[in-house]
Amino acid sequence: MSVPRRYLPSISVLIAFEAVARLGSATQAAAELSLTQSAISRQLKALEDQLGVTLLAREGRGLVLTLKGEDYVREVRTVLHHLAQAAVSAQTDVESGPLNLAILPAFGMHWLAPRLRDFARRHPEVTVNLSTRLAPFDFRTSSFDAAIHFGREDWSGVDYLPLLSETVVPVCAPSLIDSALTDPEEILRYDLLHLDTRPRGWARWLQALGHAQEPPPGMVFDQFSTMAQAAIHGLGIALLPTFFAEPYLADGQLVLASEQTSQSIGSYYLVWPQERAESPALASFRDWLATQRLTP
Repeated sequence: MSVPRRYLPSISVLIAFEAVARLGSATQAAAELSLTQSAISRQLKALEDQLGVTLLAREGRGLVLTLKGEDYVREVRTVLHHLAQAAVSAQTDVESGPLNLAILPAFGMHWLAPRLRDFARRHPEVTVNLSTRLAPFDFRTSSFDAAIHFGREDWSGVDYLPLLSETVVPVCAPSLIDSALTDPEEILRYDLLHLDTRPRGWARWLQALGHAQEPPPGMVFDQFSTMAQAAIHGLGIALLPTFFAEPYLADGQLVLASEQTSQSIGSYYLVWPQERAESPALASFRDWLATQRLTP
């Protein structure tokens, strides 16, 4: 689409206007841009003449935006930001770039993070950015390229790469139980720690072992890490994934409260939006992750 020239100020003029709007002074803008104050003033006048509106008004020794100026500078900043991003993209190898990944804290810290060094070695052109999300979200309104999902294949509009079926173990402080219990029902005599995103975790663990008793309520946590710390300090028995519990069991901070384990309520997946074009960074990460998923 062809846009009339009179509606297209030069980039240098827009940069000068943005600087004055931000700093409130033509003199300060001139210093920032390595120009003279008179050059900045001429650019501002040229912009206002071209648009036919007043964008800045003098207030004391400074300059302040008019109402039209406030609206215009927001659009100008958006345009300048997009231009800067386009310049970076143009200078970047098409095979490289960032991968914005939403992770679950425990899985990201204890399973994924130790393996990322291998990915970085194999794909130095990709930068993986990690952010925590505890529940599914709408990819259409987010900047994430992919996410780690736990449960079943119940996230709509995404493709799945299965990673790991989760096995859980009950653990506690060494001072709480002398030796691992042989009868799972004995656990009901102790305080049980619960995860708020898995309110039926203990019930499912008992049912998998053939026991229909309903577990008692107890302290509730939003993350495995805080629940593990509570268990370490003797506040009760926690049900933790094996990949999360193993470091604590190895160094003796926690011990098995029961010799029994069971499959938990779901598996871990890498998910990514079906309707979005797959980036080279995502393709590289997905293919690499497929080689890692056989490792517990």
